[in-house]
Amino acid sequence: MRRSLEALDSRTAPAGLRERPGLALRPLTYGDLPEVIAVERRSFPAPWSLAMFVLELSKPSSVCVGAWQGGELLGYLICSRYHTVWHLMNIAVRDDRRREGIATTMIGHLFETAGDHDRYTLEVRVSNAEAIRMYESFGFRSAGVRRRYYHDNNEDALIMWRTEAGAR
Repeated sequence: MRRSLEALDSRTAPAGLRERPGLALRPLTYGDLPEVIAVERRSFPAPWSLAMFVLELSKPSSVCVGAWQGGELLGYLICSRYHTVWHLMNIAVRDDRRREGIATTMIGHLFETAGDHDRYTLEVRVSNAEAIRMYESFGFRSAGVRRRYYHDNNEDALIMWRTEAGAR
């Protein structure tokens, strides 16, 4: 069962949350989408459309969270549940705030909210070594390749799975 963001406190919050004073995580709303789209367009060569974000926010089983500081959106995470598996669909951090642990904090929050004992999967560009290392630090492991997955340049996607709780 999903836990609300309000249920997190210093005893249960992932370490990344406790170490980032001033960083607030909260569920995304439709009103946040202009800021989400702005980060998305600066982050990816083939950004999601507004309709894709609306669809994910409308799913009751999705975890859609934003990281905020001083009223500004720094990043977001979109994860959907498909039967018995969580699919990490999209995660981005503003380019001027990367490598500060914001994505790590959001992923830690995902496991706290959605469940650490569940199975997770994602796709990542094979050239994105930094993201692959971060996912591996959470226990994700390579499980294959989707050929020409990314339409902007036909780059392959690495398929990664996390199947063990607390694999960190």
